[in-house]
Amino acid sequence: MPEQILLQGKILGTEEFLLAGSAEGRSARSAGEELMAGRSQWITLLCEVLPRALLAELGLARILLGSSGGGQFLLVLPGEARQAAQTFLQAAARQIADLSSASASLIWSVTDNLGDWAIIRKRLQDELQSKRNAPLGESSSTAFQPFTRATNPQADIYFAKELGAKVREASQVGWSPEDPGKITAGEGKYSWHLSSNLSPDSIMLARHAAPSDDGKSAAPVQSLARRAQGRSIWGVLRGDVDHFGLRLRRVHSIEEHVPLSVLYKQFFAGELEVLCSMPEFWRKVTILYSGGDDFAVYGSWDALIALAREVQRLFHRFTEENLKEYPGAEGKTISMAIALAPETFYPLAAVYEEAGRNLDLAKAADKDCIYLLGRILEWRHLNDAAELKDTVTRLIHDFRMSRQFLYQLRSIYRHEAYGESGSEVQRTWRFQRRFNRILSGTRDREFQKLRAHLISELVGRKSAEVKLRPAGLVALEWARLVTEG
Repeated sequence: MPEQILLQGKILGTEEFLLAGSAEGRSARSAGEELMAGRSQWITLLCEVLPRALLAELGLARILLGSSGGGQFLLVLPGEARQAAQTFLQAAARQIADLSSASASLIWSVTDNLGDWAIIRKRLQDELQSKRNAPLGESSSTAFQPFTRATNPQADIYFAKELGAKVREASQVGWSPEDPGKITAGEGKYSWHLSSNLSPDSIMLARHAAPSDDGKSAAPVQSLARRAQGRSIWGVLRGDVDHFGLRLRRVHSIEEHVPLSVLYKQFFAGELEVLCSMPEFWRKVTILYSGGDDFAVYGSWDALIALAREVQRLFHRFTEENLKEYPGAEGKTISMAIALAPETFYPLAAVYEEAGRNLDLAKAADKDCIYLLGRILEWRHLNDAAELKDTVTRLIHDFRMSRQFLYQLRSIYRHEAYGESGSEVQRTWRFQRRFNRILSGTRDREFQKLRAHLISELVGRKSAEVKLRPAGLVALEWARLVTEG
């Protein structure tokens, strides 16, 4: 019997579970916000509570918890605890499948703590992969018979009523062996304090919610939309670290793996909670979840853009300070995506799903970028778009330019997309003539200065070759949303 074993657990199907059964109708959609909040909290807390509960049930020390959160956990156990741990996790897995209507599942792998960490990690991952690729491997032949997926209305009540708002207000969460797949807001046989700071005796959880107008509950999406500057729209922001898995695979020992994974989790849980408590965000955004390498937030459209820029700035500083000893760019950049609701009473799950698709597009096209208002931009170009947006809105507000001005500028992009015949000199001349026609009407020196700046930002510094910059189109759409009441 080996002296030590390593146990790695993972939750599968979280995306499918969060998107399952999106409600219809205005009242149902409002309730669906609390349901989705409760589901995301449950997934987040499962990977924090289950490994701690396992250690407590087996009478083992808290220090044996390696890492937890972000949909997975890692434990170091004595060899004789193998069977007891298997029994514990099997019971939890059954109830997790029941509560999620088989959308989410718990899998785990166990191996001896022998050999180089790269070999140990490969054994753990191989076993997890075999279970992921053969989910019915331990089922009987009846698993292939036609069936109708059963719904569990009591589970939805549990997520919406027992989690959701209760977890946001609770000082601790509990667990009991009678319900091994459930977490309760309050006490259980074992309980742990909730905190946004790293502590050996507490669970890190980002749970800020924008308050409603009466301050008694979380603000619904329609309230968040009304609090936006300009047009009343809400949306979802999702972010994900680029090549995070590759960064973890390159560490050389478990002593290096655990602190690194905890470091990322601490950044997202801690920084998100602090940022969302700042005056410019606390009434406009609500945290859906924060994981080991990703996060999701919903709220007023303008606050989401500002929050994305701030998270990227802090993440860049975080990696510069904490990962300077690690070679390569893996795990040192972050990509994000924003999806806006087409109308106020739109299901949160649908906008969350669209934000996920947008994030996939951004990460497939490039790294260290953001999908915003229909375009993928590098972060440095987003800063250019923000500056250009300020120029356009100033022209509209200070010099009383019509909002039709924005649509005329956008038409320049449409013409560029279809192409214009003639030489570069002719194209430049045509562009300047159309642009001057749009901005004609005053000889004010400040106006002319803004006009020249706007032209240079839209086409770049080399005016001999007119090539409209993608950030310009984002800026024009951004300015349109700001100026629409």
